Amino acid sequence: MLFSYRGALRAGLVYLLASSFWIGLTHRILIEFLDNPTDLHRWLQMRVYLWVALSALLISLICARSAQAHQQQQPLKENRERLRQAAAVFDCTREGVLVTDAKGLIVHVNRAFMEITGYQREDVMGQQPSLFKSGRHSSNFYQQMFQTLEHTGEWSGEIWNRRKSGEIYPQWQTIRVIHDDLGHLSHYVAVFSDISAIKDSEHELAHLAHHDPLTDLPNRLLFTDRAEQALASAQLHKRGCALLLLDLDHFKIINDSLGHNIGDQLLKLVGERLSALFGPGVTLARLGGDEFAVLAENCSQVVQAAALAQRMLDEMKQPFIFDGHQLFISASIGISLFPNDALSAEQLLRNADSALFKAKSVGREGYALYTEELTAHAQNRVEIASELRRALERQELRVYYQPVHDLHTSRLIGVEALVRWQHPERGLVPPGDFIPIAERTGLIADIDGWVMDQACRQMCQWLADGLPLSFIAINVSSRLFARRELYDQVAQVLHDTGLDPAFLELEVTESAVMDDPEVALEQLHRLRELGLRLAIDDFGTGYSSLLRLKRLPVQKLKIDQGFVAGLPWDEDDAAIVRVVIALAKSMGMQVHAEGIEQVEQARFLLEQNCDMGQGYWFGRPMPALEIDWDRAPAIQA
Repeated sequence: MLFSYRGALRAGLVYLLASSFWIGLTHRILIEFLDNPTDLHRWLQMRVYLWVALSALLISLICARSAQAHQQQQPLKENRERLRQAAAVFDCTREGVLVTDAKGLIVHVNRAFMEITGYQREDVMGQQPSLFKSGRHSSNFYQQMFQTLEHTGEWSGEIWNRRKSGEIYPQWQTIRVIHDDLGHLSHYVAVFSDISAIKDSEHELAHLAHHDPLTDLPNRLLFTDRAEQALASAQLHKRGCALLLLDLDHFKIINDSLGHNIGDQLLKLVGERLSALFGPGVTLARLGGDEFAVLAENCSQVVQAAALAQRMLDEMKQPFIFDGHQLFISASIGISLFPNDALSAEQLLRNADSALFKAKSVGREGYALYTEELTAHAQNRVEIASELRRALERQELRVYYQPVHDLHTSRLIGVEALVRWQHPERGLVPPGDFIPIAERTGLIADIDGWVMDQACRQMCQWLADGLPLSFIAINVSSRLFARRELYDQVAQVLHDTGLDPAFLELEVTESAVMDDPEVALEQLHRLRELGLRLAIDDFGTGYSSLLRLKRLPVQKLKIDQGFVAGLPWDEDDAAIVRVVIALAKSMGMQVHAEGIEQVEQARFLLEQNCDMGQGYWFGRPMPALEIDWDRAPAIQA
């Protein structure tokens, strides 16, 4: 601005001097050459017009030059501003930028380039980008890159380069060709990002997708894939393999009693302990819950697989240490062999699972091998489960009633309702063939509800007929007992049938009560509020806590038939029965013995002051119309 004022002042002074000089010079010339006053006056006026014309012409020329200069300067200012902005973006962007000339020599890099690569500007100026090659790409890779640049003017892709420290890392890079005003190639510009973090995330996600997050062992997906590869290799090289499924015994009790944190720690320690057992050629995985799988290659003999299973079982029996405390557990194992038992990984897993089921059903803490018999048994279970669903819809189920007698009077005082299945082709299916399957599939809850409704209606009919019955006992499965809606279901059945709750007795197994004692206590108290009777079934088989047993609002203990079978000759059974009867009496409960098949058993129980009993000696389960109400077998000799 100051410069503009000075220029204008200088121009004004020049114009003033020029005007004065013009006036003085022309006045003197005109006076010397013109004597006539009229001519002199006219020429003096013309002198003024001439000066004005010359001044106007001069000013016009100056203005034109000034406008032209201004027009030329404006684009230069705009270009300089754009260049400043581009330079700021170039230097501040987080992507690395590298510029080379047409010969491929580096002429410029930005700050991000130096941060990513570790090179300083002076280290790379005048060098070729081949300085950063990692050696991971073939010459064909770079040839294709430059062919793409030549044809399209741009290339994008993943490329691995080397930092100044020597570290090889992945980039996502875009290269563009720059041409000058004449269309000639002038520069190459490369913009790139460090994608190491993205690559690490991809690897982590891939690991999580194929490994158990708790134990970091392979999961079912990865184990199945490895098993398929191992079987393909074994088939090619005529080798055998063994697949072992290990399941911890009573793991739910550990979770419920010690908490899920302790359960998780135990599973981690189990994984670590099993991993330490195996060398190359053995894959260990956690399939879910407390189930672990082991695939042993080059293991075609039964004796090898059995020895491996025994090592695993022995290792599980060693104590696990938690915060200075020892925890003892056991496990069960199912074994399936390739190619003897199966030819695919899926079939091998299914067979090992069948063998595991067998190991658990025969007492746990051991191993079992897969056989054809197990396959038939498994297929039979599937068929029965499917048919059992239809049995409910087709009303094929029946309620049978087993008499319960007072041991002191031999009088029939009650009945126990038991479900039977009248299959249209198989005939009368024993409960042992379908009740376990109903429990595994969840159908047992629907069956229990149906039996309860039918039994209560039958009891109402007997009471209306004047029969002197004190109660009807109905079994409640552990699955139904664990459901919160059991109270509502029982209350609804009592309401629908009109049965007085005092005549209904619900039998709950000891194991169902001990699975979750606090929930069981709440459930039993609510049921007791309805006015019905409660009994603990199969007492002596469920690891009862006497302290918890004392808190339960039950009126009866039922002695399991396994303890009655040996009476009165088996001393252990006799001792157990005496203790159970004494325990029940001390807590004000009645005692009810099951499985009485001989008069000697009934007589021994009576001598021990047992209150009531049932069994084949009194009467088998039968339809309601076949019960002999007058039967009262004598117990006393």
